[in-house]
Amino acid sequence: MTAAEPAAPSPRDARFIDVHHHVGPDAYVRRHTATGAGSVYAAHSGWVVLKNHLGSTAAQAWEARQQGLPVSGSIVLNDLAGGMDPRAVEQAVIQHGDDSGLRLIVHLPTVTGRTHRSRLARTPSHPLLADGQRPLTVTDDSGALRPEVRELLRAARDLPVVISTGHADGHEVRLLVEEAVRLDLPRLMLNQPANPMTGLTCKDLVEVAAAEQVWTEQTALTLLLGYQDRTDFDDVLSLLPRTVYSSDLGQPSQMDIGPWLDWSRTAFRQAGLTPGRIREVTHSAPLAMLTV
Repeated sequence: MTAAEPAAPSPRDARFIDVHHHVGPDAYVRRHTATGAGSVYAAHSGWVVLKNHLGSTAAQAWEARQQGLPVSGSIVLNDLAGGMDPRAVEQAVIQHGDDSGLRLIVHLPTVTGRTHRSRLARTPSHPLLADGQRPLTVTDDSGALRPEVRELLRAARDLPVVISTGHADGHEVRLLVEEAVRLDLPRLMLNQPANPMTGLTCKDLVEVAAAEQVWTEQTALTLLLGYQDRTDFDDVLSLLPRTVYSSDLGQPSQMDIGPWLDWSRTAFRQAGLTPGRIREVTHSAPLAMLTV
């Protein structure tokens, strides 16, 4: 490495890992670009996984790391991005590179067409998105997992990825967990299960997230928007195994990264989390989930 080249960041050295932060260009206007967010996380000694409802952030993350920024990526398999095609995942894995040593997060569809009015103030990022995106679900009309979802889960066993349940509903999450266990899929993340489109409480998750390859994401945003009550938020962070804490922020109408970290410290204290548990949900658990 020459003197002009930035040092390669390491997630192991980060103070925390946020596995869910939105940057532009995305389906909606966002506060930061990939490198802008990466610079803020670097200033706070953190690591960030970028998310984008339009598709992949893999190449953005790779480019940010070449500039010495603590960034990795994901892909969201909405219809606009090609749906649940393993080739789209393989392409994103290649674009993501292998220099970070981290798995790419692969989100199943987040635009599902289910009735839900977001409490966020959001502005579409492009005129072509004025009417939203065409919906896509992981189950068919009979309520069974689509064949392409099963194929994707099988393919994911041999790729450096974490499958995320996206905005699947509670029934679909249970089917995905059952299939992940049957296939011995190494990693399955329950994506913000307190979101109204999924609707799983901590009591539900005690059973749903029991398998050792299942990880539960607890976002700050579900509490901030009033989708989840404080007791459930505290219980998920305190009681469940393999819990990863994230922001789900990036919206101009919500707090920025620095204020979120301050808010989180207060929330952890109010939840009665020990320093060890805080370290677990903010760093060691997400690192274990993401490490290849």
